[in-house]
Amino acid sequence: MHPSPRRPSRSSPPNTRPPRPTGSSRESSYSAVRSLDAVTVTEGADAAGGAGSAGFTVTVGDFDGPFDLLLTLIGKHELDITEVSLSLVTSEFIAYLRTLDTQDELNEASEFLVVAATLLDLKVAGLLPQGELVDAEDVALLEARDLLFARLLQYRAFKEASAWFDERLTAESGRTVRSVRLEEKFRASTPELVWTLSPDDFAALAAVALAPKELPTVGLDHLHAPLVSIREQAATVVALLRRGEPMTFRQLIAGAEQKGVIIARFLAVLELYRSAAISFEQIEPLGELTVQWTAEHWSDENLANLGADYGN
Repeated sequence: MHPSPRRPSRSSPPNTRPPRPTGSSRESSYSAVRSLDAVTVTEGADAAGGAGSAGFTVTVGDFDGPFDLLLTLIGKHELDITEVSLSLVTSEFIAYLRTLDTQDELNEASEFLVVAATLLDLKVAGLLPQGELVDAEDVALLEARDLLFARLLQYRAFKEASAWFDERLTAESGRTVRSVRLEEKFRASTPELVWTLSPDDFAALAAVALAPKELPTVGLDHLHAPLVSIREQAATVVALLRRGEPMTFRQLIAGAEQKGVIIARFLAVLELYRSAAISFEQIEPLGELTVQWTAEHWSDENLANLGADYGN
């Protein structure tokens, strides 16, 4: 069925149509429609193609044809949106959906919602009173309508792209992959394997592969610092303090390059203090520690027993 849109009669009374917005409101109302003219279908082949394709058709007012073409004619100002009963269109579409299966129903409903929302917005714009729009909410509505038209253009672009993909898939559906065995002449052309190794060579390779390997030895010397004797460090501290002059702990560890030596000398100071061989003074917490020799009798036997609790 070819669409047969009928334009309104020129002899109709001039005041039968609702007033249209003028000035900037009219320009904003139809700015998106003028953009739509550049990408919508033409009145020739595209319109005929839309009529011939299966889909929802509507008969309302001055229009009889595919639903998509209704929006196209309104965009080209060939049909007055105020003369289209959208409630009747919706009722016909709901009845049409009941004849479809689930998948087709979802696709058709998605397309109908886009087009119907655009038609409804156009009709609201056509029924606005005359005069300039100064209300901020009305301006926001016009901006929202322009955004709706932009989305409609995007929808049409995707729809045309999907139609192109469907056409290509249909055209290539007749092709199939050839799945047969390799021809005998090609199978026979495979070169035979030529061995270049003797049985003795294979035996030598097997002997190397099966020979037991020594387990790697991992050294632990780098994991532990060398042990430092507390007795040896205590002897050094005793020799420094028996000179008679008080010394700070910083002076006692002067020249010690390893942390283990510093720790051993600190433990030696504690052992000497426990043996009542020295006294120390620290004026403030974490301040400088001053050590002084106080033992009157000291022998090598006392030094030999020093550090017995630490095992060195």
